Amino acid sequence: MQPVPKNSSQEQPVIIGKHTYAEVGDKIASVVLSPKSPLRWLLGFGVAFLFVMLLLFAVGKLLFVGIGIWGVNIPVGWGFAIANFVWWIGIGHAGTLISAILLLMNQHWRTSINRFAEAMTIFAVACAGLFPLLHMGRPYYFYWLLPYPNTMLLWPQFRSPLVWDVFAVMTYFTVSLVFWYIGLIPDLATMRDKAKGKFAWFSFGVLSLGWRGSAEHWHHYEKLYLLLAGLATPLVVSVHTVVSFDFAVAIVPGWHSTIFPPYFVAGAIFSGFAMVLSLAIPIRSAFGLQDFITLRHLDNMAKILLATGLIVTYSYLFELFFAFYSGNIFERYMEINRMIGNYSVMYWILILGNVVAPQLMWFKRFRTSVPVLFILSLVVNIGMWTERYVIVVTSLHRDYMPSAWGMYSGTWWDYATLAGTIGLFVALMFLFVRLLPAISMAEMRKAIAPADVKEAD
Repeated sequence: MQPVPKNSSQEQPVIIGKHTYAEVGDKIASVVLSPKSPLRWLLGFGVAFLFVMLLLFAVGKLLFVGIGIWGVNIPVGWGFAIANFVWWIGIGHAGTLISAILLLMNQHWRTSINRFAEAMTIFAVACAGLFPLLHMGRPYYFYWLLPYPNTMLLWPQFRSPLVWDVFAVMTYFTVSLVFWYIGLIPDLATMRDKAKGKFAWFSFGVLSLGWRGSAEHWHHYEKLYLLLAGLATPLVVSVHTVVSFDFAVAIVPGWHSTIFPPYFVAGAIFSGFAMVLSLAIPIRSAFGLQDFITLRHLDNMAKILLATGLIVTYSYLFELFFAFYSGNIFERYMEINRMIGNYSVMYWILILGNVVAPQLMWFKRFRTSVPVLFILSLVVNIGMWTERYVIVVTSLHRDYMPSAWGMYSGTWWDYATLAGTIGLFVALMFLFVRLLPAISMAEMRKAIAPADVKEAD
């Protein structure tokens, strides 16, 4: 830290980490304004793009042949598609939590991670939205789910959870997109002023909406940003609550439970923060952003991961308690079947990933170990996907009537579609990091500089 004399007539540079105040914007903007893409970026994007091509191939096959190429059958009419949908929606929740709720709680440590967490939300919701449409069998009729005036005087069945999902996901995506874009405006103006080429200057100039950084601009910006944060906060609870209703309103054993809404919300934040760690760690390493995404940020995210993991563990225990305390033989059998039945391997994988592994976060040496955090985040993501698979499949394959029992397993096309959406998500993140500032320059200066000036004085 450089000392600043109280009565100095010459303005002294403010130091942020290893960089002066002015260098903060230069370092973040240099990732975008660099004329050549790094080789590792090209290799990573190339691999992700191959998986996007795999997704297009799998979806094209589905549209020509039908969902019979998937492993769904009777009685398991839901399979990978719904499990993937719930998983992707959950991943998108951490971005809204970091951006909106932590902003309202005045948690300044969010400033280093909120930008790419918001982008992660938008890309995850885009991937999630594919699966209900594809699962319809005739996705080109998706507009039938919307309440629009038509000559046949038909309206959607508003008692169907599928219709609820449409409204929840569309609302969540719209608010998240607007919130993300509004937060970008000051940084887009900075990029406009730093751009060397005419195309970059024009593009950033149009997107920045004439931002000049005046007091009036900042006044309206902060009011709007705070208002959108207030609107986005209830979405963290409402969207995944609506998704949980897909299961909770059914009378199928293992689904018909009042604990599902809070259980799904906690699980969504749990998996979302795991994905934030999975992205933050490579980004800080690849672009040398260790001064902005510090071990303190990783430690705080690990603590939230531990807290939400404990809530998920509590939900698992109470699922068992409700099943046995209720005296319902179908619920009791469902829980026993999960533990020792045909899908027991999947059940114990989710217990290992979601219950056992996060307990390492009690110890600071693990919370501040970058390799451990990265591996743990991947383990949690695998565990949360397995949880959604277990919820969907184990309740359907053993229903009330033994004569209707059956088995389910995903086909090559199921795995190809899942891998393709992961490739789409990663490819979009690669493009975002290359084309837009992944860390908020305006918020970074606003959050850190005043503390440094005070300390210097």
